[in-house]
Amino acid sequence: MMEIELTNAGKRYNRDWIFRRWTALFKAPNAYVITGSNGSGKSTALRTLLGYSPLSEGSLIYRKGGVAMNQEAAYRNFSICAPYLELYEELTLDELVRFHFSLKPMLPEIDQNDFAAHVQLDSARTKQVKHFSSGMKQRLRLGLALLSNTPVVLLDEPVSNLDKRSIAWYSDLVSTYRGERLIVVASNNQTDEYAFCGTQIHIEDFKPS
Repeated sequence: MMEIELTNAGKRYNRDWIFRRWTALFKAPNAYVITGSNGSGKSTALRTLLGYSPLSEGSLIYRKGGVAMNQEAAYRNFSICAPYLELYEELTLDELVRFHFSLKPMLPEIDQNDFAAHVQLDSARTKQVKHFSSGMKQRLRLGLALLSNTPVVLLDEPVSNLDKRSIAWYSDLVSTYRGERLIVVASNNQTDEYAFCGTQIHIEDFKPS
């Protein structure tokens, strides 16, 4: 089981604090949501948990099975989905899936040949990703994150560019494959994104007054 512990964590850009004095424990098998208005720092908070955006103050500790992990090695335990993440658009869907899962294992109950069906893109397997609509790309990102065999999944505004039918698909995908993992969602209060989350953290509560 994975844990992420923040103690008196703060992140600053230039002279502006995005958040400060944030202490929290994220622990599997649970789901958390970080909420806030646009520009409030939700994505920065998620990248901080990933270790991609270093803290300006405080500490970040990863534990697996109760044992502290080297932060440089921890990334292997994470999958992330975010609208701003680039895809290899010159590849076809099948090529991209093979490449991704050569680097990160797939959930054992999933057959790689069935991936396209799981993300409702079975008819686009030989199509270059650059020709996908924004909704198709987002379903692809979500599938790559949620169907990777990692103990932590980070989802940044996961229903961006999804229509009502695809939002229902997203909810089913999370329900089916969340397992015993730690899931953290960043959302601008769109409840369809985080109905399954048991703990809500409002990032603006950690803005210095």
